[in-house]
Amino acid sequence: MAVAEGGDAMTDRPLPWFGAGQDPGPSFSELLARTMPEARRDTHGPEAASVGGGHEHVPHGTTIIAIHYAEGVVMAGDRRATSGLQIAGRRMEKLQAADSHSGVAIAGAAGPAMELVRLFQTELEHYEKIEGMPLSLDGKANHLARLIRGNLPAAMQGFVVVPLFAGYDIRHQKGRIFQYDVTGGRYEEIDFHATGSGSIHARNWIKATWRPDLPREEAVELAINALFNAADEDAATGGPDIVRGIYPQVATIDASGFSMLEDHEVEERTRALLERLQSHATGGED
Repeated sequence: MAVAEGGDAMTDRPLPWFGAGQDPGPSFSELLARTMPEARRDTHGPEAASVGGGHEHVPHGTTIIAIHYAEGVVMAGDRRATSGLQIAGRRMEKLQAADSHSGVAIAGAAGPAMELVRLFQTELEHYEKIEGMPLSLDGKANHLARLIRGNLPAAMQGFVVVPLFAGYDIRHQKGRIFQYDVTGGRYEEIDFHATGSGSIHARNWIKATWRPDLPREEAVELAINALFNAADEDAATGGPDIVRGIYPQVATIDASGFSMLEDHEVEERTRALLERLQSHATGGED
């Protein structure tokens, strides 16, 4: 492999030239492995196999959901991270844009999950720069599956990462949702899905009122209600905290792209939900 003269001002490293059969192509991970192997986390080596005990004290993200609606997908997540029986964080951001038309939400070991999301975002951006076009939604889902599979040795030691991926498929003009298992198995959901400790309660709530032609506004309301009811039943799921001003993250993904709802909008919808519940409870006592 030949190396170009001169250095990169950012890293002070020579710019690489690849010979026939050595070009890493659009994969950022392969580029990193060939040019800076010391910077790439090894999830298959002896260090990964020796992460051992103490994982019960690692912060974990809890409940995340995705719901199909008529024009796209709503994604949402609570803000709590737990460490055993303690609250490790109250403002964790579990939901992020993967690129302009997709989003990823994390559940499981918080540190490895956040690292995986950052790598996934970088991979998608790198691919688009090299190829001149974004990866297809199926390609994104498959690539995330490979990243999850790469975390398997650490997952076997208790550092499980199970994200939820959703996006708007521009080619087929519809929203799509993908869930994963710890081995990187990828499964598409046609209606809705939830992952994390409060997922069963969130899914039951969504299942009671979901329909395929749900408009955006009702889908957002349903997501907020589902997380509230999950928090009501699951101690690890964080409910709305009016005192601290902490509310769930909610985003919509449709033909116009990924859009995170503003905090004040989520707060208004949450307060309206609480007022309805209080009014219902008061009426039931009369």
